[in-house]
Amino acid sequence: MDVEADGPIPAEYSMVCFGAVLLDEALDRTFYGQTRPISDRFILEALAVSGFSREQHLAFDEPKPVMEKFAGWLEQHSKGRPVFVADNLAFDWQFINYYFHRFLERNPFGFSGRRIGDIYAGLVKDAYKATEWKKYRVTQHTHNPVDDARGNAEALKKFKELGLKL
Repeated sequence: MDVEADGPIPAEYSMVCFGAVLLDEALDRTFYGQTRPISDRFILEALAVSGFSREQHLAFDEPKPVMEKFAGWLEQHSKGRPVFVADNLAFDWQFINYYFHRFLERNPFGFSGRRIGDIYAGLVKDAYKATEWKKYRVTQHTHNPVDDARGNAEALKKFKELGLKL
């Protein structure tokens, strides 16, 4: 998973777009959502990371149908409850969790997630190497959330090769 937003916290700021990649051999099952603002507040520098202007963001889809489609996609592609895995879990999780609860009154991911750096630190048994996992991304980190989620999934596939049971 990966999220781009126009500020640091949900409710006061808005999620701009998000992407998910199903962790399988092909990494070709993806979801991309764009959501219009839920707040008048935004930080121009934060919004700029996504590559969209405020005018473009205002024209995106209403959040509820986007979150409904995402929940359906998760249900279609998951065996049991899906697991939320992200590079920056604290940031990405708060937006997805908030939007699911606000617009669907439930979160298909439940109440937890996994941070890739922590998974890698456990795999190599060294907490000081928690950022070294990024060397296993193949797809360039572009701030397009599907590209970034795919790079994260590529790293997780490498972790499997290194002995991690997923």
